[in-house]
Amino acid sequence: MDYLIGVDMGTTSTKAVLFDKAGHVITSANKGYNLYRDAPDMAEEDLDEIFEAFSDAIREVVRFDRDANILAVSFSSAMHSLIAFDGDWNPLTRVITWADTRAVKYTEELKANGLGAEIYAHTGTPIHPMAPLSKLLWLKNEHADIYNKAEHYLGIKEYIFHRLFGANKMDISIASGTGMFNIFDLDWDKQALEVTGVSREQMPTPVDPYTMETEMLEEYSALLGLPKDTPFVYGAGDGPLSNLGVNAVQPGVAAVTIGTSGAIRVVTDAPKIDLKGRTFTYALDKDHWVVGGPVNNGGDVFRWVRNNLFDSEKSTASLLNMDSYDLITEIASQVPAGANGLLFHPYLGGERAPIWDANARGSFFGLTHSHTRAHMARSVLEGIIFNIYMVELALEEVVGDLKSIQATGGFVRSALWRQMLADIFEQSVTVPEAFESGALAATVMAQKALGLVDSLEVIGDMVGEANTYEPNPENYTVYRELAPIFIRLSRQLQTEYKNIADFQRSHTK
Repeated sequence: MDYLIGVDMGTTSTKAVLFDKAGHVITSANKGYNLYRDAPDMAEEDLDEIFEAFSDAIREVVRFDRDANILAVSFSSAMHSLIAFDGDWNPLTRVITWADTRAVKYTEELKANGLGAEIYAHTGTPIHPMAPLSKLLWLKNEHADIYNKAEHYLGIKEYIFHRLFGANKMDISIASGTGMFNIFDLDWDKQALEVTGVSREQMPTPVDPYTMETEMLEEYSALLGLPKDTPFVYGAGDGPLSNLGVNAVQPGVAAVTIGTSGAIRVVTDAPKIDLKGRTFTYALDKDHWVVGGPVNNGGDVFRWVRNNLFDSEKSTASLLNMDSYDLITEIASQVPAGANGLLFHPYLGGERAPIWDANARGSFFGLTHSHTRAHMARSVLEGIIFNIYMVELALEEVVGDLKSIQATGGFVRSALWRQMLADIFEQSVTVPEAFESGALAATVMAQKALGLVDSLEVIGDMVGEANTYEPNPENYTVYRELAPIFIRLSRQLQTEYKNIADFQRSHTK
């Protein structure tokens, strides 16, 4: 039997999914790893833990059918990561992830001196500590010992390809999220290289997402249980592939994803730049460009609620044989839309779109004696959606009105969250049957790379049936009143975000 493996490399886990050629899930394996936050604003991963998770996941799905013919392995990967290596390819850093905001000082300098706006106009990556552009400036200024030794820079997926094949390449989708890649010239941006002091030779060779490696080192062929000539396709970034994976590739069709973080994105046939610098433009491939905005704060904020406001419910959920998140969502659903006027700005980890402020901090607003933990839980869930709604308003200025929404990510398993999305956006929300959207999309790219399909649009036959959720008028009239307050507050509070963030950095031990 012929199969393809889609690998989805995320912030806290790597998943391998075995598909047949029709896009049906045969089996999957998900292996987690730590996100190290040992210091303020740090968010790093360990290279060995990532490689072990990747290897274990691949081995597990390969063992499902020992007679399987694996046509290809293809990748969806978290974007914006950075790893420094010396000349002998010894790592000088852990994986510095998108969530790491220690480069905030140098990001603010780029914004203030005007260079940031110039570079954004070439690269389509908003100026923010998430991007390797800022991370390199941070290394240069605060870790000169690493910066001066570094001869190579890769991201999380490129590290896997280097280890397996000795390759030094980066697909243009991942490259387009570095803040270092000119999306019009499809090459490393001269101005970004000059600003960071990094040479073209230190960066990997940009390649088409359909590029394949086929000569795996013997030791890893044995480790993974795959023939050494198994094609490994570079694939693309997780954001662009999420659009493809839910068949949101037509004009005006938006994909909303909420996992650990979140995003809203629309596919266009050419790069589009926001004059206000609020949206990104990343490549899926040379003919498909994804315009949108990412948010730092999604499911990780819900995790914070569970761990800090509902810790006792973990044992209750266990006794009821329920997932603790489902129990908290059930509690939140007993509260009316709008949580009786309690708003929550979910900026626990700073924020990317729409405010692009790494100093942003979370807050409840409107808290009274009448509010309970249930109100707080609902306001947090609503706050995550309100924030993505703010991104949608900016996105429409760039690409025009949205026609429909395709939703994906862990949040779509919650009926309450699905309905909130429809109500706050006042749009029909469609949830495709295929939950493994990123991995599925990666395998479609692999089939195109192998010449098995001519167009990415074949994914329309693979995503399965979909459920659609319509806005509830009783709820969206409430949200119409609250959304402007939420938006105005986010702007007014920005003047104090830096002050409170500086205080926290100086007083956190």
